[in-house]
Amino acid sequence: MTEEELTTCDLTCPSSPTGSEETSRGLKTKDMDLEQPIFSVLSCGVKQQQQQADTAVATPPAETTADSESGIFSGEYEVCVEHEAELDWFCGTEQKLICSHCAIVGACHGHTVTPLATRVTAVRNQLVDVCEKMQLQALRIERFIDQTLTAKEQKLQVAASRAREQVLAQVKAARDALEDEEQRLLEEVQREEERVEQCLLTQKAHWSQALVRLTQTRSGLVHTLTHTPDAQLVTSVQELADRVEGADGVGDPCDTVQLNLNADCSDSKLLRGLWATALLLGPNAYGSSYLRFDERTVSPLLSLSDDFHTLTFFYKKARQTLPYDPARFDCWPNALGSLAMSSGTHSWVVDVGQSGAFKVGVCYTSLERKGSGNEARLGHNSQSWVLSHYDGDYSFCHAGKKVPLQVARKPQRIGVLLDWPSQTLLFYEADSSTVLHSVTHHFTAALLPAFAVTDRSITILH
Repeated sequence: MTEEELTTCDLTCPSSPTGSEETSRGLKTKDMDLEQPIFSVLSCGVKQQQQQADTAVATPPAETTADSESGIFSGEYEVCVEHEAELDWFCGTEQKLICSHCAIVGACHGHTVTPLATRVTAVRNQLVDVCEKMQLQALRIERFIDQTLTAKEQKLQVAASRAREQVLAQVKAARDALEDEEQRLLEEVQREEERVEQCLLTQKAHWSQALVRLTQTRSGLVHTLTHTPDAQLVTSVQELADRVEGADGVGDPCDTVQLNLNADCSDSKLLRGLWATALLLGPNAYGSSYLRFDERTVSPLLSLSDDFHTLTFFYKKARQTLPYDPARFDCWPNALGSLAMSSGTHSWVVDVGQSGAFKVGVCYTSLERKGSGNEARLGHNSQSWVLSHYDGDYSFCHAGKKVPLQVARKPQRIGVLLDWPSQTLLFYEADSSTVLHSVTHHFTAALLPAFAVTDRSITILH
């Protein structure tokens, strides 16, 4: 209850001058303006209190009863210690019960006072409002529990059941596709194995027979050479020549690709995509946090950021003057990464959204660094494998050959994944994990991340 809610009563009540004088004499006040409303009402109150006291002498105090209008329980009031009068007023300023004398001549003179009955009625009305608000809130809570939460629970069961069915259906579809692909690949490998085995058996039989003929011919010639008389040997030249010619017809054995298992028999776009997705969606999709550009390799045509993560092409600007370093590219706008890879699985992502011309990939550590020839040009030699973007076209480049790539939208971030155990190099769009190109190659030495940029900048992301 604030002081604004406490209103000073219009303490005026009909009373006669005689009553005022009696009140004045009863309170023994001096120099007071008894014409003020507060004193008139309080005088009436004092008179009423005196009459009640006279009545109380003749009538024994009754049991406590309730005042149905004010809500106050009648009975013995507390008495003011200072004035020995009933505490039937409330001081809103000091928030305490007072008697009428306290308001007129006591410590609460000039304060905001209210009859106790009025104060009690206001407090009870407030409590009633609070209880009504609580009841309404309780009804809303009950309605929320009975209607909203119950409906949500039913919807949850339906949605969870549908989600489980969807998961099971998708897994079943994937499992069925994998089982079919597994059966197809195993049959293909089996056929290829049987083909190679048949070739090996044929070759073994042929060369075994040739070995027998050659051995027999040689043994016969050695026997003739050691046991035939000179005269007979001279006359048998033609016969010996025929036998030697037969041995020459055997020829020399040679290895062919037909005697090797064709690696493509186990190649599957479905399995490769699932394998790549499993790796790309894993915790190491953005690669090691310590990969950066090796400043020793950065071309004078490029600028390297202070954190070694961004390469910027010097557009229409003279090249930098950098100290000679055997590891630095001096003509092509290339740079290499700081991580050498010869085992395990590695991946990294490059932000290429600002650049219209760039290359990302890998190369052998022995790649040529000097000169303007193809030996130092990424993708134009047998020592580098890169995805190239130039003039709006994307392509995979290796050994001077380009494989055009179909890209649905311009990638903002391109990822490179190298899986050394399977000898697989894979390029993908980092935002959607869409595989752009993959290649399997027998790498014979350690590889380094390789980069080139001729428009704006590219950045290694972590």
